[in-house]
Amino acid sequence: MIREVGESIGRVVLDGIGRAAGRVQERRPLSTDLLEGDDAYLAVFDAPGARAGDVDVRFDDDTVIVRVDRFRELREGYDIRFPGRGLSLSGSATLPAGTDVDADDAEATLTDEGTLEVLIPKADVETGDEGDADASESG
Repeated sequence: MIREVGESIGRVVLDGIGRAAGRVQERRPLSTDLLEGDDAYLAVFDAPGARAGDVDVRFDDDTVIVRVDRFRELREGYDIRFPGRGLSLSGSATLPAGTDVDADDAEATLTDEGTLEVLIPKADVETGDEGDADASESG
């Protein structure tokens, strides 16, 4: 009986730690690199475990905004003992001041390595448009 109580307390503690770790991950912005080329900017976000349907990419006021809503798949024959991965993740990358880009032509690609790459072409003339980029998966 004492062993059962100890195991029960251990499960409750691990569950609490796992949930807290997931909440911390959800509050921390996605790691991001912003690169600049001659014709475009490339924002690279860490998005492990994401699928194309989990990803929302927007462009607003010179900022690329990413939200990833992952789903935790249940695995047959297994119970979740430590739910430590955050499910709702977000991040942003702000382009340099005065940047002129064509957000409508932006492309988002989810790689097999768990990164989301958002390519934002530079524009020749100021458009002032806001746009959405569609995420696709690549192999």
